[in-house]
Amino acid sequence: MNEIKLGLKENWKQFFLLVIVNAFVGGMVGLERTILPEIAEEEFNILAKTAILSFIIVFGISKAVANYFTGALANKFGRRKLLILGWVFAIPVPLILIYAQNWNWIIFANILLGINQGLAWSSTVVMKIDLVGEKNRGLAMGINESAGYLAVGAVAFLTGWMAGEHGLRPYPFYLGIGFVALGLFTSIFLVKDTLQFVAQETKSSSVKKLKNIFWETSWKDNNLGSITQAGLINNLNDGMIWGIFPMLLAARKFDLHQIGIIVAIYPAVWGIGQLFTGKMADILNKKMMLFFGMLMQGVALLLLIWAKEYYALIILAILLGIGTAIVYPTFLAGIAEHTHPEQRAKSIGVFRLWRDSGYAIGAILTGIIADFWGILPSVYVISFLTILSAFVILLRMDR
Repeated sequence: MNEIKLGLKENWKQFFLLVIVNAFVGGMVGLERTILPEIAEEEFNILAKTAILSFIIVFGISKAVANYFTGALANKFGRRKLLILGWVFAIPVPLILIYAQNWNWIIFANILLGINQGLAWSSTVVMKIDLVGEKNRGLAMGINESAGYLAVGAVAFLTGWMAGEHGLRPYPFYLGIGFVALGLFTSIFLVKDTLQFVAQETKSSSVKKLKNIFWETSWKDNNLGSITQAGLINNLNDGMIWGIFPMLLAARKFDLHQIGIIVAIYPAVWGIGQLFTGKMADILNKKMMLFFGMLMQGVALLLLIWAKEYYALIILAILLGIGTAIVYPTFLAGIAEHTHPEQRAKSIGVFRLWRDSGYAIGAILTGIIADFWGILPSVYVISFLTILSAFVILLRMDR
């Protein structure tokens, strides 16, 4: 039997195989990023913002729950089995999006998509942390999240372009059939489990075990609780950007090509940026990285209210992407740093439960505000909450 060695260099083949798998996972979300609000209005005549954002609400809830169970079951069943199960749930998604006859079909597709994302993305996150050990956790998370969100951005751009050239359906969703086939094949035949790496790291870990993983990760622990609330707020504002941002751009008379470019820039910068910010999280103070990243997001969201020129919106999308890139790998590296190896998967599952609940909370909150008072007041509220979250980190987090 080969000796188990922790490290990115020592396990680079499996690591980058998981990076590729996560790109396919991210691509599944990118399918919807640009054009689903347009489909709601043009094909199904849904005008209420809350109703349109219902697809994000169910996505966020199902992903959050799947995240939690992935963390809770990862040690019992193994990471690889949960990854494969995640791809099985994705099989019907592109077909439902192609053939949907009413909005309820879209809702059902997003329940399945949320389960796919929770199982598959969480599994790749935990597996990469298992492989690299303590030294390069931030870098590992930067590469992982970079691959996922670069895929989100690239596919968001492609679907916007394809919709502009060939119509909203079915061509943009053909990409999803390819992602599912490749992701499932790779996960079944090439990916190996990483439980043995956890056992190896446990031998040398000095991190104390948490008494109650759920409550301490959720709030009670100063460091874990601060990271978790910021994760929730981060995805709360991302839920708003996903659902409201395309509507705001359409209201300002941008066409689908322009909307696709602006919407794609944000996750693309988010993705590329994490190649750098992930390593920074291994070197710099995590508390200050999280504070400045959340603050940058909040200020950029606030400026969206007044930005009406195409290039001004591109600049703000870049700033949003940079802010999110600063915090995203730092969240996961911080959670891993403050939890025992044997509890890590469950703690990350709890964090991701609350973080991805932010999608649903953000979609509900912004949908209600947009329906009653308009899109711009919803942007005000979300930007305020994001700035507030930054100061919670500054005042509460130890390091």
